Amino acid sequence: MAAKNVVHFIKLQIPAGQANPAPPVGPALGAAQVNIMQFCQAFNAATQDKAGDIIPVEISVYEDRSFDFVTKTPPAARLILKELGIKSGSGVPQRDKVGQLTDEQLTKIAEIKMPDLNANDIEAAKKIVAGTARSMGVTIAE
Repeated sequence: MAAKNVVHFIKLQIPAGQANPAPPVGPALGAAQVNIMQFCQAFNAATQDKAGDIIPVEISVYEDRSFDFVTKTPPAARLILKELGIKSGSGVPQRDKVGQLTDEQLTKIAEIKMPDLNANDIEAAKKIVAGTARSMGVTIAE
C-alpha cells in the first residue's frame, strides 16, 4: 500500500477529554475539511484519563480527508503550575517569585516531559524544566 500524502498539519492545545466543534478546534479542522465530530470523539476517548490537563495534539490530514493525531505531554509550564498549586507565573520573574520547586518535584515533571524533550538523560531534562520554571518566577531549591 502506498503512503498517503499529508496535505495539512495542524497543531492545537486542547483540554483533555473536552474537544468540541467550538473554536479553536472547529475552525482549524473545518479549514482542512476534516470530520470535526469524528476527531472530537477520538480525541476525547484517547485523553479521558488525563482530565484537567491541556494536551498538545498534532493532526496530520491526508488527501482523502482522513486524519491521524498524536498527543503530546502537557506543557512544562502547566505541569509546574499544577505541581505548585498556583494559578499563574510571575509578571516580573526576575523580581517577583511565585513559588519554589524541590528537586523531587523537578525530577517528577522532567520524567513526565521526557518523551517530548530533546534531552538524552533525566539531568538534561531537569535543566530544561528548570529554565521554564525560572522564566515563570519559580525558584529551584538547592
